[in-house]
Amino acid sequence: MSERFTKGMARNIYYGGGVFFMLLFIGLTFDTVRAIPERENRDMLTASVASGKHIWEENNCVGCHSLLGEGAYFAPELGNVFPRRGMGNEQIFHAYFKAWMQAMPTNAPGRRQMPQFNLTDEQLHDLAEFLIWTSRIDTNNWPPNIEG
Repeated sequence: MSERFTKGMARNIYYGGGVFFMLLFIGLTFDTVRAIPERENRDMLTASVASGKHIWEENNCVGCHSLLGEGAYFAPELGNVFPRRGMGNEQIFHAYFKAWMQAMPTNAPGRRQMPQFNLTDEQLHDLAEFLIWTSRIDTNNWPPNIEG
């Protein structure tokens, strides 16, 4: 092999690398599209869940909380709040969530305060339903610890 790097060699590396990474991208896209139906829970979507997501977005909950790893890290991860606080029981979680939200802010010294959003009982129910639905998405055990 010559010690000189020619334009032809550079062109071959450029095109070869481009084709390789394009094929890799197509393969990973295909794998993702194939795996999504096994991991998501679209069949469990209800009007209440959709309304809860709207409330989540309208009140900018993601500005402080993270959901499935996305969002801010000022407050706890809420993608697994249902198994943590509701222990898998929807009635317990609804009661806990309503009481928690209505008790805000707690004015506990040395703790960041969550604002009082003054949500109606129906809005609290819908937001809880959204968090329950979110917790049932297969996230490959994310977050890595139970408290998020």
